[in-house]
Amino acid sequence: MLTAIIDYESGNLHSAEKAFQRMARELDAGEVVVTSDADIVARADRLVLPGDGAFPACAAELRGHKGIHDAMVEAVEQRGRPFLGICVGMQLMAATGHEYQETAGLGWVSGDVVKIEPEDRALKVPHMGWNDLVIDNDHPVFAGIDTGDHTYFVHSYQVRVKNSAERLAHVDYGGEVTAVIGRDTMIGMQFHPEKSQSTGLRLIGNFLNWRP
Repeated sequence: MLTAIIDYESGNLHSAEKAFQRMARELDAGEVVVTSDADIVARADRLVLPGDGAFPACAAELRGHKGIHDAMVEAVEQRGRPFLGICVGMQLMAATGHEYQETAGLGWVSGDVVKIEPEDRALKVPHMGWNDLVIDNDHPVFAGIDTGDHTYFVHSYQVRVKNSAERLAHVDYGGEVTAVIGRDTMIGMQFHPEKSQSTGLRLIGNFLNWRP
């Protein structure tokens, strides 16, 4: 089995690479590669799309790497390859982003990417640090994960889904903030699983073992 972490020049992928490779070794889950090669993306058994920075910049970089973008879309939409979006990689799964300007996303889940606006004005944005997950809808990737387990966030925008079934988990930050989204063979995590210690490693391992 081959897992491809897609490199489209929108983030430092070193920690993600190490975490995924560690869990792949522990679970005998095949090879993990960081790649900007569209042919590797096309033949991978599962795909991971990280992302750091602003939504418009990440969307432009992804579409600017046309070969990677098209190979990823075809693999997910036509062949049902398991897909994991991380941070802005998750946000790109939505229909539209509203950071700085209106920008089209991949449209894989309903809803938009909007700024976090805590009801408690003492809470700062970006939402940065550890927060406790609240599981809204069960999913195989949550095996061994419970409400109250904590993960590490760094973000100012969140996906606001239109279909509640596509929000799998949230956290409380002066109101509900989307933490995990998904449907079919696709899942997205707003936090960084590679920086979320044992909970993050378990989530990565569950994704590598997921057979949707």
